[in-house]
Amino acid sequence: MTGDTEGGRGFGRLLHAEWTKFRTVRGWVLGMAAAAGLIMAFGLSPGVQGSCGRHGPGSECVPLIGPGGQEVTDSFFFVHQPLAGDGSVTVRVTSLTGQLPPERPGGSWTPHLPPWAKAGLIIKDGTRLGSSYAAVMVTGGRGVRMQDDYTHDRAGQPGAATAAAPRWLRLTRTGQTVTGAESTDGTHWTTVGTATLPQLPPTAQVGLFVTAPPYAAPIGGLLGAASSRGSPTLATATFDRLDRSGGGPDQAWTGSRIGGPDNAPADERGGYAQTGDQFSITGSGDIGPSVAGAAGIGVTITQTLAGTFIGLIAVVVVGALFVTAEFRRGLIRTTLSASPARGRILAAKAVVVGAVGFLTGLVAAAVVVTAGQRLLRHNGAYVHVATTGTELRVVVGTAALVATAAVLAVGLGAVLRNSAAAVSTAIVVIVLPYLLVVTALPVGAAQWLLRVSPAAAFALQQSARQYPQVANLYRPADGYFPLAPWAGFAVLGGWTAATLALAALLLRRRDA
Repeated sequence: MTGDTEGGRGFGRLLHAEWTKFRTVRGWVLGMAAAAGLIMAFGLSPGVQGSCGRHGPGSECVPLIGPGGQEVTDSFFFVHQPLAGDGSVTVRVTSLTGQLPPERPGGSWTPHLPPWAKAGLIIKDGTRLGSSYAAVMVTGGRGVRMQDDYTHDRAGQPGAATAAAPRWLRLTRTGQTVTGAESTDGTHWTTVGTATLPQLPPTAQVGLFVTAPPYAAPIGGLLGAASSRGSPTLATATFDRLDRSGGGPDQAWTGSRIGGPDNAPADERGGYAQTGDQFSITGSGDIGPSVAGAAGIGVTITQTLAGTFIGLIAVVVVGALFVTAEFRRGLIRTTLSASPARGRILAAKAVVVGAVGFLTGLVAAAVVVTAGQRLLRHNGAYVHVATTGTELRVVVGTAALVATAAVLAVGLGAVLRNSAAAVSTAIVVIVLPYLLVVTALPVGAAQWLLRVSPAAAFALQQSARQYPQVANLYRPADGYFPLAPWAGFAVLGGWTAATLALAALLLRRRDA
C-alpha cells in the first residue's frame, strides 16, 4: 500500500515536472495556440457560398422535415386519386428507362437509368411535401423495393421490369397498416414488406409515381474524387392493368408534380399520358433522406472543421519536439537520472501533451462548430441540421483526435529521437493520408486508407448518415467516413498504443 502511494506521488511529481517544462518553453505553448488558431481560421473563413436567403423573402432554404424528424427530399410525379378507408391498388409495370439532360442548350439527351430510379405505387398523406407515405416499386438496378416514410427500405426480388418480363405490384391499406406485394404473373403474390403509418389520414391519395435521383460522378484529373458534379435525371415508366378496389368510388386520375425546383426547365418537370388502360409517366427527383454531397444539397457541420488537418501539423510538431528536444540537447540524461523509471517519464510526457492537445482541440472545435455554422448560413449556404448530441460528439471527438495525435507524436519522438524524422513521420502517417483522401485518391482507395491509417480517426467528425438507398459520393469532405466515429478513433488509438509500447521498450534498452 505504501509503495502504491509513493508510486502515485512519484508520478504526480513527474507530471508536474513535465508540465513545468512544457509551459516554460514559449515555442511549444505558441505552437498549440497556433494549432487552435489555424483550425478556427479555416473554419471561420468565408468558405462555401450559396443562394439561400440571398434573393429576398421566399428565397430562404428551409429544411423539409419528414414524419420521423429527419431532413428529407420529396420530389416525384404522381398520378393519383383519393382512397377513403381501406382498399388496394394493383398495376403492371412494363418498362422503366432513364436519361440525362444535355449539359448545354441544344445538346442531346443521354440514356442513363440510375440504380435507384423508382416507379410503382404509392399511398401518401395528400400531396403535401414531407408527408407520410408507403410505396412499392421497381427500381433501375435494385429490384423491387418497399419504402416508407423516407428512411425505411425493404428488398423484394431482384430484376428489372421489361416488356418481356413485366412486374406486378400491389399496395393494400388496412387501417394504418400498408402492405406491398409483387408478382411476376399477376396471380401468385409475394409480400415485400409491411409498414405502419400512424400519421396516415382516413382519406389518403393513392396512385402511380415515378422519380429518378440526381446523377453524381467524380471529376477526374488532379483532384480526382475530391471534386464532383451532379445532374438531374429523368425516368419514364409505362404501366397498364391498373386496378383499384375499395376505398370509396373510383374517380378520375389526376397528375401532380410533387416538389422539385420551381425554375426547372419544362422538359425536366415530368408529366404523364394515358392511352386506354396504359399510362406513361416521367418524373425526376427522389423520395428519401436528404443528404449532402454531389447527389444532394448543402454542406454539413464537418465543413467547419476543414482546418483540422492543418492544426494537426502544428500539434504533432510540438508533440515530437517535446521529446526530441531533450535528446538533442542531452537533457534527457538529467531527466532519467532524476527518475530512473523510464516508462513513467514517457507516460508523463504523453499525459501532459495529450491534455494540452485535448484542450486545444476542444476550444477550437467548439468555436468553429458553433460560429462556423452561422457564418455558412450567413453566406447563403444550406447547412444540414445536426442534433445537439452530434455536435457534442463532433466537438469532443475532434479534441480526442488532436490529443491522441499529439501523444502519437510523443511516441514517435521517443522512438526516432530526431526532430525532423519524428515530425515527418507523424505528418506522413496522420495528416498525409487525409490529404490524399480528400484531394487525389479514387473512392475505393480512399475508403481503404481511412480504415487502416491513423487518419481513420477523422471519422470522429462524421456528422451525416450514409443511406444505402441514396446513391451519392459519400466523401469525408461532406461528412461521411467508412468507419463509425469511435471505430475510427480506435484505429488511431491502436497506432498510438503500439508506438508508445515500442517507445517504452526502446527507452529501457537504449542508452540516453
